[in-house]
Amino acid sequence: MIVYDLACHKGHRFEAWFKDSAAYDRQEKKKQLSCAVCGSSRVHKAPMAPRIGSGKGKDSVEEPVPAQASYANDPEMKKAAAVMKELAELRRHVEKNADYVGGKFADEARKMHYGEKERRNIFGEASNKEAQELSEEGIEFARIPWLPRHDS
Repeated sequence: MIVYDLACHKGHRFEAWFKDSAAYDRQEKKKQLSCAVCGSSRVHKAPMAPRIGSGKGKDSVEEPVPAQASYANDPEMKKAAAVMKELAELRRHVEKNADYVGGKFADEARKMHYGEKERRNIFGEASNKEAQELSEEGIEFARIPWLPRHDS
């Protein structure tokens, strides 16, 4: 595993873990990386603090040197980071307590609403049109801003 400090074109900095440097290169080439703060896909490697070996041999574990983010004292960035943390916690809760139905979300929600299927917690994807139709039918649901994962 390798960790990189990344930054977007707006200057937001964050770190992401990758299987190896080739995994980062593939994801960057395919524009699969996005800013953890604003979602921008214009992301690049940021300068990072080097890891210093302990000199205890090749099998010793090196401790990472902490890097100071450029926005550490910015109140707006602290708020954004707190919101992102809450959204990550919400995602973990939903994934643990609901069934993933993918692109069939609208159909599944509709079937449960009309009693064709037993009610249960579900999550998935719905287009704006499908969400509007569910709303017009009085079917209760919530749209959650799903942040992309930054693990490989």
